[in-house]
Amino acid sequence: MVRSGGIPTVGLVLALSLGCQARVAPEPHGAILVELFTSEGCSSCPPADLLLMDLDRAAPAAGTEVIVLSEHVDYWNRLGWVDPFASARFTARQRAYAVRFGEASVYTPQMVVDGRVGFPGSDRSHALAAITEAAGQPKAKVVLSFDPDPRRAPGDPLRCSIRVEGRRGPASAAPAEVFLAVAEGGLPSRVLRGENAGRTLDHTAVARKLLDLGPTEPGTGGFTATVSVPMAPGWNREHLRIVVFVQGAGCGPVLGAAALALGGLGTRTNPAGRTFSPPSGSTSPGLPAPGPSGRGSGPG
Repeated sequence: MVRSGGIPTVGLVLALSLGCQARVAPEPHGAILVELFTSEGCSSCPPADLLLMDLDRAAPAAGTEVIVLSEHVDYWNRLGWVDPFASARFTARQRAYAVRFGEASVYTPQMVVDGRVGFPGSDRSHALAAITEAAGQPKAKVVLSFDPDPRRAPGDPLRCSIRVEGRRGPASAAPAEVFLAVAEGGLPSRVLRGENAGRTLDHTAVARKLLDLGPTEPGTGGFTATVSVPMAPGWNREHLRIVVFVQGAGCGPVLGAAALALGGLGTRTNPAGRTFSPPSGSTSPGLPAPGPSGRGSGPG
């Protein structure tokens, strides 16, 4: 099934990204979390995967960072191809969003921006509009660092220090949870069966692990912790990043986020002179041209 997005293209100031190495997450005005629920078994998903990769390579220029997560669901696994990155945890997370958004079922590809809105994952216009709107929302400050050095022997746990500075105003008292995701990029995958049989698919920021670190402090919204994160032997540390985000209860709005790369990939800067603002209806450099917004009929 195909559904066309109903939101026109809006201007979004973007800057092309450059790789650099860091041990403390940057402190932008507010990071925006873009989640993509996807599956290697779904033929509508590859265009959405490419859009997510482009969003990952381009960052808004006005101090706002876009943090992406690719969450592979498992309900396509019974239809010919078992997605090696799929997890029931991400299926459950998508179902929680469906309940919150009032949707009768789940589908792929689905993109969710800052936990506030969901739409077909290859709908570029809707993605840019949602990111633009999310950029205007107040955010909690999330500080993430590695303690003391991420470059340890393969398999050693990674120690992360996390601090969330309390939210201000009435929102500070609202229940919220802190999550930590381990994401890996640079993951080509050869699909042998199913709707994408014979294709080699490229993935970025694939969620390998998602941990619930617990609630923020009642009344202040603050949070402080040092977490030991297990590392699987098959993960490539040079392509890993840690993503921490604060989210309202019941898969509510994302209230703050930060990301930090273990290697040289994934940390972005906004170089001067590389910004642009595409007019309405134009194609942003680095992003796919507008086209039909694929929505696979999710079997779940």
